[in-house]
Amino acid sequence: MASIQKTPKGYRVQIAIKGERDSQTFATKREAQQWAALREVDIRAPKGSTKTLADTLRRYADEVATTHKGWRHEHLRISAFERVLPIKLPLVSITPEHIAQWRDDRLRLVSPGAVLRDISLLSAVFEMARREWRWIESNPVKIIRKPPAPEHRARLITWHEIKVMLRALEHHPNQPPKSITQALALCFLAALRTGMRGGELAGLTWDKYHGHYARLDTTKTGVGRDVPLSTKARRIFEQMRGFDRVLVFGLSSQTRDTLFRRARDRAGLSGFTFHDSRHCAATWLGRSGRVELLEFCKIFGWTDTKHALVYFNPTVSDLAAKLG
Repeated sequence: MASIQKTPKGYRVQIAIKGERDSQTFATKREAQQWAALREVDIRAPKGSTKTLADTLRRYADEVATTHKGWRHEHLRISAFERVLPIKLPLVSITPEHIAQWRDDRLRLVSPGAVLRDISLLSAVFEMARREWRWIESNPVKIIRKPPAPEHRARLITWHEIKVMLRALEHHPNQPPKSITQALALCFLAALRTGMRGGELAGLTWDKYHGHYARLDTTKTGVGRDVPLSTKARRIFEQMRGFDRVLVFGLSSQTRDTLFRRARDRAGLSGFTFHDSRHCAATWLGRSGRVELLEFCKIFGWTDTKHALVYFNPTVSDLAAKLG
């Protein structure tokens, strides 16, 4: 509330709202009343009223995204936001209608899955501004309708496709690799035998390989885990001895992806990615019946058993055969 008092120098107005105090002296009572009204609106407004969406995106990119494992990719997506969202508007002026329009425009260009990932990141930006920085009082992204989530991939790489890929990668059984292409062939086989992600295999160093298991300190979930290795998997790892002094497979994630796609295209194959090897590994192990569900999840690093249903993809024929 504002308190106005007559003084020898004019009219002194004092304000005390939400723990904040301010005062001014004016020549007339009318000027004091006008200042009090404007100052009260200013104090009651969210503190972020002077911050723009551009300010918010930049602060998130600099302070928050850089702490994430995939920060480079987040920076690229935030830069894309800056090109299409009304970044010059004050953050408090961004409405669900603004976000919904951006969503609809994106859906005309990319898949619903890509839009869902962008919505998730943008919501995290607004949520940080709301909860940590206190720049806004509500998150407009949470209110909008989200596109339906796409079905999970259930693509298995067939034995025929595996054999064709190995030929394209110039793989020679029981022989150490002599080229980066042959190293990729063994990396592909290791993925099929262990279920490890491509990035985990590419980043695996010899000091983390302990014969019957491999230690992963950095994973997609941010939680380290030990991956048990079968006899066949250990044999693949041992074939890599001497190829690279530090990295087990001696290739980066980018090199792995590029060479894998080129070999697949050169072999006249399509429809599968390197990551689909994880689906194959999970399906083969699940089909064998050698491990219990919780052991199954432990091997693949899942803290939620629902992931087993995503990666275990038996065919209808497989299931029918079990029924007899």
